[in-house]
This record gives sequence, C-alpha cells and structure tokens, in this order.
Amino acid sequence: MSRGRTAWLVARKDLRIEARSRVALNQVLPFSVIVMVMFAFALERLPGPANASDTLLELVAPGLIWLATLFSLLVLVQRSFAIEGEDGALDALRVAGVDAGALFAGKALALAAQLAVLEALLLVAALLLYGASVVAGGVALLVATWVAGTIGLAAVGTLYGGLATGARGRETLLPLLLLPVVAPVLIGATRAVEASFGVEGTAVADGWPWVGVIVVFAVVFSVGGVLAFGPLVDE
Repeated sequence: MSRGRTAWLVARKDLRIEARSRVALNQVLPFSVIVMVMFAFALERLPGPANASDTLLELVAPGLIWLATLFSLLVLVQRSFAIEGEDGALDALRVAGVDAGALFAGKALALAAQLAVLEALLLVAALLLYGASVVAGGVALLVATWVAGTIGLAAVGTLYGGLATGARGRETLLPLLLLPVVAPVLIGATRAVEASFGVEGTAVADGWPWVGVIVVFAVVFSVGGVLAFGPLVDE
C-alpha cells in the first residue's frame, strides 16, 4: 500500500472516531468560544491606546484568535494520542508495519481538518464579539494565513504529541514542549491577521512576509515530522 493511501486511511480513522465521539464539537469548540468570550469581558473596560481609531478589542482580536487556537490544539493533540495510547494501539500499528511517515501524515491531516474548522469558527466569533472587520484585499492574506498556520500547527502538534505520548505526566509535559515551539506561528499569524484587519492602519502587504515565515515553519516541521516520527514513537 502506498504511503499516501496509508496516510489517508489513518486520517479517515481519526476523523471517524471524532465524528462518533464528537469531542471537538461538544467540548473543544465550546471551550474555545468561552475563551474568546472571557477575553472580551476582561478587556471590554480597559482603555484603548491614545489617538487610536480602533477599540482595544479590535486591536487584540488577531492575537486572541490564535491564542484560543493554541489552547484548543493542546486538547485536540492530547485527545488524538490518548486514543492511540489505549491498549497499545500505536504500538500495534507500528508492529503491523504501518509506515511511520504515513502515520504522521495521516494524524496531522486529521488534526489539520479539525483545526481548520475551529479556526474558521473562531474568526467568525472574533468578527461578532470584537467588532473586527477584514479590509479590502485582506481576504487572500487571511486565507493564506489560515492554511499555512493550520498546516504548521498540525505538523508540530502531531510531532510533539507522539513524543509525549509515552512519557509520564504527558498532560503537563505536552504544553511545556509545544507552546515555546509554536511561538513563530503565533507571532506570524497574529501579524498577518492584523494586516488583513487593517489594525492601526497596517497595510495588507505588510502581512505577506509573515505568511512566508509560517510557510517555512510548516515545511520544516512537516518534513521533519515524516522523518523523525518513527524513531520518536519507537523510543
């Protein structure tokens, strides 16, 4: 069986498990929305910057979208590998001869699909809760950021999820490993979304270099994950 076919079967398996359990729909999505709402309550009364035409919520909306995404990523990764860890399912897949690179690609693909839907809903929540709006010409930048950020987060989440799955205290170890690594995505995606929203007069062209940073991050961790996932899981 080809690596692509194997990856697709692994991704379909993960998505079917999610469709039946509905953990992302019933738990992760409400958690993300609650985070957005709590930020809105916390920042509503704070004064905005002097001489700024945007409210404080509009200024911080891009960062809050991606912070909520990162918090949700931790829950999704832990859920994905908790299923594989039960009864040695991950070890069974390796013993059965499933290619490690295909296993990584399949789990990353399933995670990316869930993240993509979640991020789209969080964007809508930001537009409604924070009064943010996309400037003319910012849609393409927003979509590019969404795609690149989703791939990057899914790749690094799958890689570090596999690394932490067999460790003691993996529930607390995973955030310690993952959050510092995803800082380039958080920074780059926030700056790109700020440009697509036109925060403080930021031009759309200013956001494209940040998309390039995210793309490089996504490529590095995607290729590195395919190569390193097998040894990490076997160890």
